[in-house]
Amino acid sequence: VQTGDPLGDGTGGTSIWGDDFEDEFHKNLRHNLPFTLSMANGGPDTNGSQFFVTVVPAPWLDNKHTVFGRVTSGMDVVTAIANVATDKDDRPHKEVKMLNISCK
Repeated sequence: VQTGDPLGDGTGGTSIWGDDFEDEFHKNLRHNLPFTLSMANGGPDTNGSQFFVTVVPAPWLDNKHTVFGRVTSGMDVVTAIANVATDKDDRPHKEVKMLNISCK
């Protein structure tokens, strides 16, 4: 489940720092569990505004995408979003919007 694209066109947006920022990997922060929150990027040190939530363990993403959290409630919502029908480009047939989240 990927989001954080203000224009909704797949190009992403700027970070709160204005430019891309460096990856921040830590040996204890891995994609070993579903519902891991990570930065999307276009390659090393290209983090901007987009992020994603995994719905399965995804160890192939380790040291490629910065882990910065875990979903601790609302996993049913993440799963429902992940199961939305998509087109050949993996875009939802119907727009999906997150209107409110809370971070702890």
